[in-house]
Amino acid sequence: MLGRETIDLYNTSDTRGANRSYGLNYQKTGKALMSQDEIAVMDGAKCIMQLRGVRPFLSDKFDITKHKQYRKLSDYDKRNAFDMEKYISRRLVLKDDELVESYDFGDLSG
Repeated sequence: MLGRETIDLYNTSDTRGANRSYGLNYQKTGKALMSQDEIAVMDGAKCIMQLRGVRPFLSDKFDITKHKQYRKLSDYDKRNAFDMEKYISRRLVLKDDELVESYDFGDLSG
């Protein structure tokens, strides 16, 4: 998920015998930045930051209880939780003189 990093490998060989020979092998390979098992055992006080335009990096987690606005969060008090149902009204309220056209599209699930 974090991507891969390209690794350049250079291998040299030296064969000694009746005729001595040398060889140089160049290889490009890729390695996952972190494997799933590395992420699973990562220090709980650390996190992986992914920001647009920057390669992912390891960072210390911020303790939200130390933030000056912490008391406004639902972590502090469940009554601070955002209630989506209260925010979005799905009821259509029409005025008495408003004209509306209604269409029946039947069952659109299939």
